[in-house]
Amino acid sequence: MADTKEFYADGIGQIHFAGNMVRFDFVTLQPAEDGKAPTPQPSMRIIMPPQGFLGAFNSMQQLIDKLVEAGVLQKNENESGF
Repeated sequence: MADTKEFYADGIGQIHFAGNMVRFDFVTLQPAEDGKAPTPQPSMRIIMPPQGFLGAFNSMQQLIDKLVEAGVLQKNENESGF
């Protein structure tokens, strides 16, 4: 793990499927002029095969379930999300 790099992203700007690969475009929020909301700027792209995407999705779902169980997140029963 000594050679592991860490990156920060404020979120995912877009996920798309192209060239038989799933592509995640990560963004960071950049300050705007005074009084205006920050704007998302592309910062990095992760590309993985569909099987890798499914594995990542399953891992994220398991983590979401643990966060809900721990009370860190709450399910919004009125919508399909958190």
